[in-house]
Amino acid sequence: MCEFEVKNFPMILTIRLANSEDVLAVAKIHSIAFTRQSESVKWVACNLNAYPRIIMFVAESEAGDVIGYIQWLHKSGFRKEAVIELEQIAVLPEFQGNGIGAKLINDSLIHLTQYLVENGSKLKAVLVTTRSDNAAQKLYKRILGADIAAIIKNLYSYDEVIMLARFDQ
Repeated sequence: MCEFEVKNFPMILTIRLANSEDVLAVAKIHSIAFTRQSESVKWVACNLNAYPRIIMFVAESEAGDVIGYIQWLHKSGFRKEAVIELEQIAVLPEFQGNGIGAKLINDSLIHLTQYLVENGSKLKAVLVTTRSDNAAQKLYKRILGADIAAIIKNLYSYDEVIMLARFDQ
């Protein structure tokens, strides 16, 4: 737990592993953040059931409300040197711009790295894909040290940027 300022009032923010009780709250955030995607409840429930291949964390306010989430997934199997994708991250609009996304990345990555070590692995790289016009690229660069490795033209709804942060150097 940490003290955290949100919208000019003090708030205690907890980053924790998501569980089945979080499905509806995370699905609400997913449906707001990813408007071109559908069936948010099904998507979130499915991903929670894919643990530990997919590991989801939530940002929870001191009132117990889920206000953001992050989803990491193992790429190409469980390996001694893991490549993990930051597959999705979202924060409710009224809480955006206050560092909650950065806190989600930092804190969950600490827990994820610890999980890897406990299971005989280490973090080799983090992969992030996002629309080429997504301002969050700056966040991924600042927090993870991720750089653009490739651009795929017109993959989903727009050009997709693949960013890579290496941790094995």
